[in-house]
Amino acid sequence: MATPDFVLELRRHVGTAPLSLVGVTAIIVRGDEVLLGRRSDNGALTPITGIVDPGEEPADAAVREALEEAAVRIRVDRLAWVHQMPRITYGNGDVVDYLDLVFRCTWVEGEPYPADGEMTEVGWYPLADLAGVQEQHLPRIEAALGQGGGPSRFEGGAAPA
Repeated sequence: MATPDFVLELRRHVGTAPLSLVGVTAIIVRGDEVLLGRRSDNGALTPITGIVDPGEEPADAAVREALEEAAVRIRVDRLAWVHQMPRITYGNGDVVDYLDLVFRCTWVEGEPYPADGEMTEVGWYPLADLAGVQEQHLPRIEAALGQGGGPSRFEGGAAPA
């Protein structure tokens, strides 16, 4: 997985000390299917995820990540869940606390493929059969599929022109 340049720069100053980062999970729906990919670093089947860049609207980050990772254009419909993920310590000793913003998204156009190498395969999976999805992502998908409220306003999230 490519580490964003701003994180590499921060790491030059703080070493492996805990960083608080904002992440996004894009639950991209098309009819009765969800877009999932197999991560190239660990083989896990997951939705599209990524880190919000400094100054970037989180919904725009979800749109960007969908385009970068799967070559699809999406529309962000709503914020479905905000949660703090358990602390992660990577193999190199870097420690990260992610605040994850889960967005319900609608596919707009594009045939998915692993565009940037972060995924080895990307495709549509039936919502009725998510048996292979990494366990930690099932509550995210459930939250995005729910009809619950969520914030009535957020910025960004339009498909790029």
